[in-house]
Amino acid sequence: MTNDKKLKDIHLNDILFLDVETVPKTEKFSELNDNFQKHWEKKSKFFRTDDESPEDVYQRAGIYAEFGKIICISAGFINTGDKKTLRVKSFFGDDEKQLLEEFSQMLHSWDKTGNKILCGHNIKEFDVPYISRRMLVNNLVLPNSIDNAGKKPWEVKHIDTLELWKFGDYKNYTSLAILTDLFDIPTPKDDIDGSMVAEVYYKEKNLDRIVSYCEKDVLAVTNLFLRFRNESIIPFENLEKV
Repeated sequence: MTNDKKLKDIHLNDILFLDVETVPKTEKFSELNDNFQKHWEKKSKFFRTDDESPEDVYQRAGIYAEFGKIICISAGFINTGDKKTLRVKSFFGDDEKQLLEEFSQMLHSWDKTGNKILCGHNIKEFDVPYISRRMLVNNLVLPNSIDNAGKKPWEVKHIDTLELWKFGDYKNYTSLAILTDLFDIPTPKDDIDGSMVAEVYYKEKNLDRIVSYCEKDVLAVTNLFLRFRNESIIPFENLEKV
């Protein structure tokens, strides 16, 4: 996690809570160039059934940085003043390079000392690697907060709520939705989940709806972290959009 620090020892002001939304890089499989159609055919053969074509499973391409792109990154900061609130800033749009540049600039200004911490659910296996890969694809320099090259595991200052819940057990994945229900963390009842993001983006062209979903996930992971510390959660009405 974060060297030898326990959860209670970490200052809340030093944590950025993070969530990412991704989609396939093109709406349709046929819109990929010939090389990437062949790459996806090889990649997808490991999980598609005999009666499924590469095109049939293309909606899953968004989870792979080689075949997808980022359309939203939401970052939350806890305000520990008189009223505990979560201030959320979202970086979103059709131009992936631009949103990554803006997110990178924020990270640079926020973590000048190199002592800040990123927190998310499955952040070590998905969010941070995905952001890092897409930054390199877009010819961007990795901010110190996510540049883990050459670092030992205990030198990586990321808190993964999925990892915390595993307690060393690596056999199972537990979703954020399950854990919020398990810990009685109220979440707004939306008509969208992660499996619908690509359709909402490409078919409905409703990016605002996706941003709202992403921001609510940031609140959910923040409250899960607070529950892991046996602290009171932040109600939805205390979510402040920047």
